[in-house]
Amino acid sequence: MTNHAEEMLQRGSALLAPLLLRHGFSFEILDAGSSSGGHFASGEFKRGPRRLGFHFRHSLGIVTYSLADRSMTHQQYMRFVHGGLGASHYPGFSDDPLDAFRHLLLDLEQHGGDFLGGTDESLLRCIGEALAMPNTKSGPPD
Repeated sequence: MTNHAEEMLQRGSALLAPLLLRHGFSFEILDAGSSSGGHFASGEFKRGPRRLGFHFRHSLGIVTYSLADRSMTHQQYMRFVHGGLGASHYPGFSDDPLDAFRHLLLDLEQHGGDFLGGTDESLLRCIGEALAMPNTKSGPPD
């Protein structure tokens, strides 16, 4: 029997799948279980050395974009593409935990070009520049 977090991760990944599968990614659940903080699940969409990883406990948590051993959070990626704090859709605010996946999908569709279809060199440059940006966030934690 799946736990609630695993079920939500599967349902959320199904919302992301049409876009990511079209770009050659495949999905797998990496871990699921129970801990002192409650049920959790993590998964990733992967294409070669590229990974879009995410965790779900009570809601969609940290989202990371990786290429080989380099990675950045969704917040860092969006800050880079927007030139600072900006107008990303994720995480958004909603009582429906699937809305976070819908917001992530909008960000991927509108601003995820380097991750979805850019060259490895362009994505590595993007990661490097995103990590080098000053952390001046004034919102929820990564």
